[in-house]
Amino acid sequence: PDWVNVVALTSERRVVVVRQYRFGTARITLEIPGGVIDLGEPPEAAARRELQEETGYTATRWTALGPVEPNPAFQTNLCHHYLAEDAHLTHPLELDPGEDIVVDTLTTDELIAAIRSGTVRHSLVVSALSRVLDLRVRDLAR
Repeated sequence: PDWVNVVALTSERRVVVVRQYRFGTARITLEIPGGVIDLGEPPEAAARRELQEETGYTATRWTALGPVEPNPAFQTNLCHHYLAEDAHLTHPLELDPGEDIVVDTLTTDELIAAIRSGTVRHSLVVSALSRVLDLRVRDLAR
């Protein structure tokens, strides 16, 4: 199925991030919120739902940033990127069974430093962030 990723910015321009254990890499990752789009659910509705469920944040302004193909060599699904602005903590977390998520916010400089250091390596997270932040390859390869 398709899924969504959300770059959520607070009114202070901090990025809402999640830390969670990923079985594939056997480590805790630093990511942006996101998840699978339910059957028949519009991508923006899924983005709004995932942001609220995983982080407790909701946002007043939403912008579709476009989809990417996670791995077109053998997958046909898309990952839809969204920008959520003026995000505020409004709800308790509503995690799925097996989800263990820690929510935080980072400045854009802290997030760029995390990409630079290799702390953030998830390609779909970097792809979404590249559509919002001023990410240049030469700056990240220091």
